[in-house]
Amino acid sequence: MRRRELFRTSALAALAAGSRLKADPVTTKSVPPGTSTTAPTIPRRDVRLRPVTVSQDRVIRTIVGLRPFRPSGFVVRGDKVGAKTIVHNYGHGGAGITLSWGTAHLAALEVQKTGQREIAVLGSGAVGLATARLLVERGFNVSMYTKDLPPNTTSNIAGGQWFPFTVYDVDCLTPDFEEQFATATEFSYKRYQTMVGDYYGVRWLPNFQMADTPLPTNGLLSRTGPLFRMLPEFSELTPARHPFPFRYARRFDTMFIQPPIYLDAMLRELRISGVPVTVREFRDANELQSLPEPVIVNCTGLGAKGLFCDEEMVPIKGQLTILLPEEDITYATMAPELYMFPRRDGIVLGGTHERGVWDLAPDPEEEARILKQHGDIFRRMGTRTTGPARARNEGG
Repeated sequence: MRRRELFRTSALAALAAGSRLKADPVTTKSVPPGTSTTAPTIPRRDVRLRPVTVSQDRVIRTIVGLRPFRPSGFVVRGDKVGAKTIVHNYGHGGAGITLSWGTAHLAALEVQKTGQREIAVLGSGAVGLATARLLVERGFNVSMYTKDLPPNTTSNIAGGQWFPFTVYDVDCLTPDFEEQFATATEFSYKRYQTMVGDYYGVRWLPNFQMADTPLPTNGLLSRTGPLFRMLPEFSELTPARHPFPFRYARRFDTMFIQPPIYLDAMLRELRISGVPVTVREFRDANELQSLPEPVIVNCTGLGAKGLFCDEEMVPIKGQLTILLPEEDITYATMAPELYMFPRRDGIVLGGTHERGVWDLAPDPEEEARILKQHGDIFRRMGTRTTGPARARNEGG
C-alpha cells in the first residue's frame, strides 16, 4: 500500500471511530427578542462541574519540562548550509503540540521549493512527528533522526491543551510573523479536528477561565482576532452562573491532546508507513553534512539553540504536578498563574513559567504552592452556596 493511501485510510478509520463516541447532551435555550447573539451569557451545553480532589496523598508524580521560547516567535525558514538545505521548524514556546501541524505545513512548503524528494527530519517530539507525517502524505521519502523517542521527549511532558500559549512577546511581533502564526494556528486547528477520538487521544473539553479582576478582551482572546472563532461556545459568565470562587469567569471549548496516547500513535503510524527512525544525537551542525538526505528539517526544539547557535532561544521552565485520575472531571480551569487539565493518566495541575531557567529538577516549594492554591479553589467551589442550586453543579 502506498504511503499516502495508508495515511488516508488511517485518517478515515480514526474519524469513524470518533463518530461512534457518545455525544454530549445539548440543550437548546430560547433567546429573548432583541438579545445579542454575539456574546451569549449562558452556555448552551450543560456540563457537570464536580470539584477536583486535591491533596498531597493523591500526587502520583511531579515533572518538569523546558519550553523552547523565542521572543520573536517560532522559526520556519530554509537556509543553505554547506551542501544541505536546512528547513528550520522550532521555537514554539508553550505551543509545540498546538501549532505542530500548522508549522509542519509551513515547513513542507519550504521543502517543496527545493525540488528534492529525500528528506531528513530531526526530532521526534510533536513538531517532528507532525512534520514527518505531513511530508509523507505529500509524497516525500522521509527518514527521521532523533536524540530520544517518546516518552523521553519534551512533548510528553506538555499539558496538551490546544491553545497557543507563550508563543512570542507582543513587543517583538512583526507583520510577517503574525501572518505565519495565523496560518499555522488555523491549519493545526482544522487538522486536530480530524483526529478527535480515542485512537489519538484527542477530545473537546470546556474551559473555565476565572479571575477576581476583569478578564482580558484583547490579544489572543480579542473578539476581532484570528483565534476567537476557534473558541466555540465562548461565554462570559456572571457569578450566579458558575460555581467558582471568582468574580469573573468565562467559558470556551478547546481540544485536549493526551501526549502519551497521541505521540505513541503518531510514531507507530510513521513506522508502519516505512519511515526509518534512527536514534542519534548531533552535537554540531557540521555533523549533518554526513547525512545522505539533501534536505534536513530541523525540529529539535530547544536543541536548536546549541546546534544552530540561536542566541534568541531561551528556556521557560514549566512544572506539572499530577494527581490520581478522576474520570468524572470533564472540564478544565485556568485561574491566575494556575491551570487544571484532566487526562486519562491523571489530573494535571500546573502554573509555573520561569524564563531563563535550565534546571530540570522539580521545585518542592512550587509543588506545595500549586497544590495549596488549587486546593483552595476547589474546596471553596465545593462549599459555595451563592447563586441557584443548579449553578453549583452545572456550568449552564
